[in-house]
Amino acid sequence: MKIAFYGSSLLSSYWNGAATYYRGMLKALADRGYAITFYEPDAFDRQQHRDIDPPDWARSVVYPATPEAVRMVLAEAAQADIVVKANGVGVFDRELLEGVLRDARRDALKIFWDVDAAATLDEMRGDPDHPVLRALPELDLVLTYGGGPPVIDAYTGFGAAACVPAYNALDPAMHYPVPADPRFAADLAFLGNRLPDREARVEEFFLKPAAALAGNSFLIGGNGWETRDMPDNVRHRGHVYTAEHNAFNCTPRAVLNVARDSMAHIGFSPATRVFEAAGAAACLITDAWDGIEQFLEPDVEVLVARDGQDVAAHLSALTQERAREIGAAARARVLAEHTYAQRAVQLDALLKAHRARALEAA
Repeated sequence: MKIAFYGSSLLSSYWNGAATYYRGMLKALADRGYAITFYEPDAFDRQQHRDIDPPDWARSVVYPATPEAVRMVLAEAAQADIVVKANGVGVFDRELLEGVLRDARRDALKIFWDVDAAATLDEMRGDPDHPVLRALPELDLVLTYGGGPPVIDAYTGFGAAACVPAYNALDPAMHYPVPADPRFAADLAFLGNRLPDREARVEEFFLKPAAALAGNSFLIGGNGWETRDMPDNVRHRGHVYTAEHNAFNCTPRAVLNVARDSMAHIGFSPATRVFEAAGAAACLITDAWDGIEQFLEPDVEVLVARDGQDVAAHLSALTQERAREIGAAARARVLAEHTYAQRAVQLDALLKAHRARALEAA
């Protein structure tokens, strides 16, 4: 089947944390026989900070961020059996969603794929004219980056015909152990862009422990932190390209995952970083959120912190040997249960079932 996917970017992770998720999930679907075209706008300097060349498993279409170009790429929706609009494209989001519903064939499966469901749902609660809320009656399926039962219940409560989480996972060909790289040497490292609904939690779970452990070294990667005051023992690395993620995860004694406010509140939303770190056999310390046991076992495959004091305590007690044991256990778990190939088996069955219903209805 042919998939037309309208998203933020497949080629660049610059200000685009969903890039590795798109790559892992769509490559796994392509391996199962899907013909995928990914449409992304030339916006936010992403094309100047590409991580990958156009892959051989998908057709990549980069279009100018203009109304005319949007209309041109939407016209191609009519060629697809499955048409997907992802949230957070950043430009023309309303027009793309409305265009997908207008231009897709009547028998096509129409999907909204939400990689920030908690935030989208909050917006919908406050805006009765929200484009996603208006589109739900015409959509066949909502897929989400995570969120578990709370997100499923919220979306179906708003009128979605069906809502299914398609969780992040590991692509073992992309994320795996590599030798340490002195550029990323630290006792604790964190990778994430500076965002309004993340900054307070980064301050609590990363900067506060750094201030308390002056004898330890800390490393922060991601866009936007260069203007933030940091303790003297924190180094800022800037944007870390996808090709550098394995070294970033393998080199420090431990790496930190910090969820955004909305995802921490709703739970069941492991970030791509969780699986990338586990795939690299890194020792992961994560902030606490509901549902983590579904993905990694606390104190065996991951260390869980309720606040910055817990992070500091974990780091103070963590030996190199213990860190290696946790990292190895995490890698074994995600290889056994949480790869994109495994997610694609489930998603393939789901898409075929909903596609059959769409054909029947048409």
